Amino acid sequence: MTQSRRTRDHEVIRSWAEERDGHPAKVETEGDGGILRIDFNEPEDRLTAITWEEFFAIFDENDLEFLYQDETADGGTSRFNKFVAAS
Repeated sequence: MTQSRRTRDHEVIRSWAEERDGHPAKVETEGDGGILRIDFNEPEDRLTAITWEEFFAIFDENDLEFLYQDETADGGTSRFNKFVAAS
């Protein structure tokens, strides 16, 4: 069984994303800085590339946590991730 983890640690998030060839991105929205995403270079027209600095500024301003998995159920590398309200 795969286990999800939560973190607010910027280095953990950045390392996890970069190990999977992910890059910081956001979906533009009105007024709140945007909805954060990790871009794995899969076609999605609404994604805008941003710097890690902008990414973490939005992350911290919105008091978020990064929910993620390291491995899939069959032992492969997981890219599952989600941004959730800090608990």
